[in-house]
Amino acid sequence: MGNKKLAVLAVVGGTAALLSLPVFTSAAKEKPAAKMINDGRGKCYECHDEIKAMKEGSRHAKLACATCHDKLKEHLANPEVKPVTPIDQALCGKCHKDQYDSFYQVNYENPWKKEKSAPNGRSPMQEKLLAQHGFNKEHNEPRGHAFMVIDQFQVDRFAGGRFQFKKGLWGMDATGKTWDVLTDTGKDLPETAKAGNPTCIQCKTSDHILKWKFLGDKDPRAKWDRTSNVIDVARDTNNPVGCIHCHDPHGAQPRVVRDALIQAVDKDRGGNIFARDGKTDLKVVDFRGFRKIGVMQKTDSRQMCAQCHVEYNCNAGSQWSDGGKVGYDNQRTNHFPLKNAKDLLEHYKKLDFFDYKHEVTGARLIKMQHPEAEAYAGSVHDRAGVQCHDCHMPKVKGKSGKTFTTHGVVKPIDHVKEACLRCHPKSTVAQKKWMIETSRNYIKGKMRKSEYWMGKLIDSYAKAKKAGVDEAVLAEARARHEEAHVLWEFWTAENSDGWHNPELARETLTASITASKAGIAALTKAMEPKKEEPKK
Repeated sequence: MGNKKLAVLAVVGGTAALLSLPVFTSAAKEKPAAKMINDGRGKCYECHDEIKAMKEGSRHAKLACATCHDKLKEHLANPEVKPVTPIDQALCGKCHKDQYDSFYQVNYENPWKKEKSAPNGRSPMQEKLLAQHGFNKEHNEPRGHAFMVIDQFQVDRFAGGRFQFKKGLWGMDATGKTWDVLTDTGKDLPETAKAGNPTCIQCKTSDHILKWKFLGDKDPRAKWDRTSNVIDVARDTNNPVGCIHCHDPHGAQPRVVRDALIQAVDKDRGGNIFARDGKTDLKVVDFRGFRKIGVMQKTDSRQMCAQCHVEYNCNAGSQWSDGGKVGYDNQRTNHFPLKNAKDLLEHYKKLDFFDYKHEVTGARLIKMQHPEAEAYAGSVHDRAGVQCHDCHMPKVKGKSGKTFTTHGVVKPIDHVKEACLRCHPKSTVAQKKWMIETSRNYIKGKMRKSEYWMGKLIDSYAKAKKAGVDEAVLAEARARHEEAHVLWEFWTAENSDGWHNPELARETLTASITASKAGIAALTKAMEPKKEEPKK
């Protein structure tokens, strides 16, 4: 497939720049530019030159604007009347049926409602180690993308338990629009939390892309912002993350739309985790100072998946320096560090932010999300050029016999033939599955050990405080707890049990153990009875 480039005026890093955006053609060699189709789009282009640059000559060039926008006549007659833009995947599914159907296929191999704190879960000691955090109300292993919004709203930590399945748990595998599956009971349930917020919804849906300003700042043109009532935003959310999160609808180029990711990549272009040879293939396009998108010349699913599969902050919290409150009006509540476990603590200290204090030690803790992108960066597979879609979205044959990229997102260990053997043809399914399980078993052992020693540190702290140990020693123990926590929870929040980067997992988990032991040693020494001076 050949390609050419068109120029578009955009704002990059706060500066106007002429960008060279990719435009794909079906021929192996470039052909002279085709004459623009006369279907009225020229009138649209008078105001939307950035859309023209991406659309003309692309795979979507033949699609009229009316294909994806309603009420265009009214809009052209009066610019104040906004056109209607359907966001749900069904529109794209008309042309991309195999991808659409695979997206909504229920993955019955994937367990659901499996608490991470269960004895066989990812973090059996979570209740103790995350004491006083809302995630302890319910924190499950992930389910498929088609359920992103449904599972987020229905979980016991999001909205006090008021959002429930219309058919009870018997409706647990229903797919479709959020409020066809869920109902708002308006009633809070015991042992729940109200930890949801508008920013965290933006990873789970594309519904608000035209209603949410870049980074969720307040704006008269934005219906929602970081400070909006989360219940109101939830009620306005009907679809899981859409095709337009990763595919530009105008030109079909690969892209990202998650604002905090775009900010992080654009701020540190040469040093971010996606850079190859000091460069990042992401062109930032500013739409009238309201939204930005990042367009790529080539598919980079590391960045596309990192719109959600990263450690990020979307919560209110406190300042590391003085304990002052950080509210949703502050941009720090929509922030992507893009750092791995070794560098995260220092990053948040410089950002002057932490999520909450541990119930027993008072340590300032960072609540991790799901840092798959950071864990994967620099791994053996990453250095070899393997991307997320190579393993999690392998090519399969549809009913028609045509090969397509599955959008169901699979676990490679359940699909070794499709995910692994394409690159390792001399291996067997049994061999690769055994290697994955062996690596994960080893790392899970380190996770359990780090949990044990952090639990012992917490117990030692409580004992030392009761014994009246000096505050300076308690502060040293809290600092060790803060360090040990970040190095441990990074891997309980990450969803591969260390398989994405076993070397980094071992290095940081053993460092967590070391930090906990150092804190225990300081507390133990302070509690030792003082030796009496020998009598003269």
